[in-house]
Parts: sequence; C-alpha cells; structure tokens
Amino acid sequence: MPAGDSRYSSAPMQAADPDEEASWVWNEIKAEARRDAESEPALASYLYSTILSHSTLDRSLAFHLGNKLCSSTLLSTLLYDLFLNTFSVDPDLRSAAVADLRAARSRDPACVSFSHCLLNYKGFLACQAHRVAHKLWTQSRKPLALALQSRISDVFAVDIHPGAKLGKGILFDHATGVVVGETAVIGNNVSILHHVTLGGTGKAGGDRHPKIGDGVLIGAGATILGNVSIGTGAKIGAGSVVLINVPPRATAVGNPARLVEEKEGSKVEECPGTSMDHTSFISDWSDYTI
Repeated sequence: MPAGDSRYSSAPMQAADPDEEASWVWNEIKAEARRDAESEPALASYLYSTILSHSTLDRSLAFHLGNKLCSSTLLSTLLYDLFLNTFSVDPDLRSAAVADLRAARSRDPACVSFSHCLLNYKGFLACQAHRVAHKLWTQSRKPLALALQSRISDVFAVDIHPGAKLGKGILFDHATGVVVGETAVIGNNVSILHHVTLGGTGKAGGDRHPKIGDGVLIGAGATILGNVSIGTGAKIGAGSVVLINVPPRATAVGNPARLVEEKEGSKVEECPGTSMDHTSFISDWSDYTI
C-alpha cells in the first residue's frame, strides 16, 4: 500500500489481519503527525505529546481521552490507566477504533487525515470512550461507567448510555446532540449525523430503545423512538420522527415518518451508511428530500 496515497488509504481493507491493519493505520497517523509538526511548528509539542511519543494507537488514544475527559476530581492519570488497561485486554476495542477511524476517513470529505480524526473528531472520541464505559457496564462497574458517561456528555455533547451496544465502523458525523438510550443497539458501518435521538417513548423500563441494523444512514435531527427495528441498509431522512419498524433497504421520511415507496426500476442502495448518499432516492423514489 503506497504511503501518502490518501485515496487508497481511505478505501476499506476487506481481508486485512486486524493487527496488521492497526499497525498500518498507526504508522499512517505518525507519518501525518510528523508532516503536520514540520509544517506547523506551533503544534509540534502537542503532536509529540499526544501521538509521536507513544508506541501504539492504544496508548495515544488513552492519553488523549484522559486529557480530554479529566476534571479536578477525575484525574487524567486515572483515566489514562483505565482506558489503556481496557484497550489492552480487549482486542475488539482496538479493532473497533481502527474501523471507526477508517469510517471517518472514507465517508467524511472534511476528514483530511487519520490523525485529524484521532485528535479532533469528537464523534470518534466519544465513541471510543463509550466503548470503555460499556465494557465497565458489562462488568457491573456501573457507578464508574455512569461517571464516564457524564464526562463524555459534558465534554463532547454526545450522550450515549453505557448500556447501549455499538458495532464497528461507526461514524458520528459532527456528533453534537446525539442521544442514545440504554437498550439501543447500533450495527456495523452505520452513519449518524448530529442531533439524532435513539430514545424511548415513556418511563417504562425494559427493552425500550431502537435497534439499528448494519449499513444504516440516519440524517441530521432524526428521532427514532421505542423498541423499533431499522433494517439493514435503511435510510432515515433528516428531521424525521420514526415510531415504526423500517424494513431493510427502505427509506423513511417525515413527521411522523412514513416509508417512501420504491418506483419500478429504481436502484436500491445496499449500504447507505457507507455511501453517505442522502439524496439519490429523490428522483428514483419520491418528491421527498432528506
């Protein structure tokens, strides 16, 4: 794989060994950080302390999250140890971080590099911190998981309950105002824009939040409420309020949302979550806009 070829570097690595892929992405991040430090000396110290002084992506991410989420009573050293220990014992968390980096790099044209995502994308950072909070939740360390959730919400304006389950290759694009409830499940290769709510419909307990299938695209400001299923490859229009199940590869728009009927001969997108195509269905499907 040629170094510095951004078009190639943003393409998915389908059959790569997870350790090899993580190593390749980390080497790319370090190379990008070195170039940025040379071109912008004002950032050199920051880039060295956050990226270049670390031997692995795990250590860099743990250090960065610790500094981002610390407070006067929740110290950065405590958080660094917490994040690093959790990443170190769970290889799935490491592979998920790499998949999320690749998701941002390939789907968001504003993402100029992997290092830019690692340092500056609060959706990516909130997602990685949530994965640690979820791990704590499953280990019955709920007070610490909830404390971490609170800090993530304060710092990143992203509120994901530690009980929520997230797949890999997740993109929270812009991320501000995203709310995900306790029993929500988000599949692989899902893209979610800002001010999206995956919530309940009242105060009843139990399994009460949406289940989002693989490859789903959810537009900005959409609200999905209740224990409803959003099928694989479905598309939810911006500003929609979804209270019903959405079949695989269907499009739902409006308030309350309704399913847009496919016109004869139109092409169904297999994975809008990765294509990020919000408007292709307009002429092929209906007069609605996302």
